[in-house]
Amino acid sequence: MQSPAIKTVRQKLQASGELIQLLDEFRRMVNVCIMIGNEHDVSSRMTLSSLAYPHLSREMPGYYRLGAISIAASILHNYRKARKKHALTRFPYAKRLMLTSCYGFKIVSDLLRLPVRPRRYVYFKLNGHTLQVLSGLNVRSVSLTPNAVSLSYSKETAEIEPEGYVGVDRNLDNVTTASTDRTAQTFDLSQATRIKSNYRMVKSQFKRNDTRIRTRVFSKYGEKQRNRVQPLLHNVSKKIVDDAKTKRNGIVMEKLTGMRRLYRRGNGQSRNYRARMNSWSYGELQRQIEYKARWEGLKVIYVPAWNTSKQCSICGYKTLESIHRRLWCPHCGAILDRDENAARNLAARGLRFSPDGPPGEAMVEEREPENATLILKVDGGKLSQQANPSISSTET
Repeated sequence: MQSPAIKTVRQKLQASGELIQLLDEFRRMVNVCIMIGNEHDVSSRMTLSSLAYPHLSREMPGYYRLGAISIAASILHNYRKARKKHALTRFPYAKRLMLTSCYGFKIVSDLLRLPVRPRRYVYFKLNGHTLQVLSGLNVRSVSLTPNAVSLSYSKETAEIEPEGYVGVDRNLDNVTTASTDRTAQTFDLSQATRIKSNYRMVKSQFKRNDTRIRTRVFSKYGEKQRNRVQPLLHNVSKKIVDDAKTKRNGIVMEKLTGMRRLYRRGNGQSRNYRARMNSWSYGELQRQIEYKARWEGLKVIYVPAWNTSKQCSICGYKTLESIHRRLWCPHCGAILDRDENAARNLAARGLRFSPDGPPGEAMVEEREPENATLILKVDGGKLSQQANPSISSTET
C-alpha cells in the first residue's frame, strides 16, 4: 500500500453572519500565532503550539486553535525560506477570511454540520455532485471561505507495478508525452498562453495610481484567467493519466525547481519575454498529473531535467539545433523533434526505477567515444581542455 490518495471537492455557499464571525476569529488566531512565532523565531508546529495555545481564545473549540497553529507554522516556515533568498521579504499575515479543520465537522444525511462554539452548530446543505463524489470515501478535512466550502477526501490505493513508463515534457505552448513502447503524443496548450497574454494586456491598461483599487481589479482578472486556463490543464492532465492507466505505465516528469530564477530582471531578457515565461504554469500541470495518477495507483517519478532536450534519445550523443524545434544528431544522423526527444529521454530515465529494465535503456550513455570527432558548436569547450589537460572536468 502506498500513502492515501487525496482529492478535494469544492462547493459554493453563502456564509451567514455567524459563520463570517467564526472565519474572522480563526484568521485572528492565525495572525496571533504568526506574531508569536516570529517573536520567538520558531516555525516548528510543536514549539509554536506550546507558546501560542495559551494566548488563543478559549471560547473557540480546541481543534480550531490547533488548526490555526498548524497554518501559522506553515506560513512561518515558508517565510523563513523566502527570507534566506531575499532579505527584504515582507512579513506575512493572513488577510483572507478562512477556516480549516480536520475535526469537529460531520456529514449528516445531506447536511454538513460545523461547530461554531461548544455545542453550537451551523449546517450547510451539500449538493448532489458533492454527495456523489464523497459517497463511500473518507472525508479528511473541511476548509471554508465566505464563498465556498472545500472537503478533502481520500482512499487507500495499491500502487500498480508499471509495465512501462511515459515521459511528460512540459513546454510553454504544448505538452508532449512519449512512452517506452515508442508511441508519442502532443497536446496543444497555445490557447492557455493566449489567454494569459490577453489578460496581461488588459491589466497593463490600468493607469490609476491607487493600490487598493489596483489590487481589487487585478484579483478580479486573475480569477477570470484561472477559471479559463484551469479547465484546459485539467483536460490535458486527465488524458495523460487515462492513457497511462490503460497501458499500465508509470509517469516520469522533470524536476523544475528554480525555473523562475532563469527569468528575473537583469538576465538580459525583454520584459515581455519574462512575463510570458513566468506565466508558464508548469507546476500546476505537474500537480494535477501527480494527484490524478496517485488516485489511480500509478507510479510517479521525478528526474533531473539535465540534458533531456539536447541528448539524442537514440544513441545518447549531444545533438545540434536545426530549424523549427528540430534536432540533428551528428553521431547517428537522426532528425528529432525537440519535445518528443525530451519526452523519450524522460521515459528512458524512468526505467532505472524498474528492477528488470533493459540496462541499455535504463541510462542513456552520456560520454562520447575517445576518438569521436569534435563538433565546434557543441564541444567547443573540449578543445581548450585538451590543450590544458590539468583542468579537471568538474572545473569546466
